Amino acid sequence: MSRRAWYDECASTLGGNGVDLVDDYLARAAAVISRIDAASIRRLADAIMRTWTSGHQVLLCGNGGSAANAEHFVNDLMYGVSPGRGDGVRAIALSSNPAVITCLGNDVGYDQIFSYQVAVLGLPGDLLLALSGSGNSPNILAALEAAHQRGLSTAAVVGFSGGRARTMADVVVHIPIDDMQISEDCMQLVGHVVTRRLAVEHKAGLRVAS
Repeated sequence: MSRRAWYDECASTLGGNGVDLVDDYLARAAAVISRIDAASIRRLADAIMRTWTSGHQVLLCGNGGSAANAEHFVNDLMYGVSPGRGDGVRAIALSSNPAVITCLGNDVGYDQIFSYQVAVLGLPGDLLLALSGSGNSPNILAALEAAHQRGLSTAAVVGFSGGRARTMADVVVHIPIDDMQISEDCMQLVGHVVTRRLAVEHKAGLRVAS
């Protein structure tokens, strides 16, 4: 469901079916959290750990709320996994530089704002992590394709059906709900679970086999 469709549906049903919106939202969020495949979150954490311990970097991309989640994830990867030690994960959110985004959007097209950066910044051994509610945003799909062409590993955290990104990424965490807001909520949860696991394993000196 798109944001506009969600808004139209909420506006037409609010207060009309006897269900409190707050209770409904919390219940639906709790239900979908219980359906996320925990093994897929472990695989994502392992992929990032391999990237980290091999000295490579994680590139993250997303649109809108997913872009904000990507930038939050970078914060936790750079600092949260090893606070104060200066040895965190080398990570960058491809949405974080407005000058680059507006230049690429204007000169080469919005569909290429991430893939162009992957082509310039990405190196074999790096990991591209795409966050997408629908899994079908053209710039997300282009970034995944560019990553494969450059020899990067790929991962995606996606909602709804997972879209084409679900079949393109090497590692996928699927949030099985047709709701953009709850999908984005769960992206944040996945990020926090992953970085907590990374922090614990890093402190214990553990490494993931390549």
